Amino acid sequence: MIHNISLPPGEFGTGCVDELFCNKLDANAHPFFASIEHLRVSAHLLIEREGTLRQYVPFGKQAWHAGLSNYEGRERCNEFSIGIELEGTDDLEFTDQQYATLTEVSALLLNRYPGLSQERIVGHSDIAPGRKTDPGPCFDWDLYKSMLAQQLENE
Repeated sequence: MIHNISLPPGEFGTGCVDELFCNKLDANAHPFFASIEHLRVSAHLLIEREGTLRQYVPFGKQAWHAGLSNYEGRERCNEFSIGIELEGTDDLEFTDQQYATLTEVSALLLNRYPGLSQERIVGHSDIAPGRKTDPGPCFDWDLYKSMLAQQLENE
């Protein structure tokens, strides 16, 4: 499942996403943080703007990224999905480096998990419509799917 995140909203490279996913975010560091201090969230992976990859939760363990969700009639998507966060927002384009890293990671996951398929890669908005909008309209699904198909073809 593909998401986007930035903390504070619209700011990149602050280290605050790392702090959030490790439950160490200082609620006093920014006015917005007081509104999210109660959250206990995590993702399996974060892909930063320059393409750097960070892993927070092993793939075989549950991360807390989906919230109230439903995929193909199955609720509680955290129990059976891998959450990949892209450092970004709904209204800014993602970087070429992020697409490259996401493509590499996706190909590795597709090869490792036989139950996963290209068709089953979805956005947060797909499993929580009306509640979530990420990865947002600036995420280029066509580019990503094309790059992924090419990567898989070359393996």
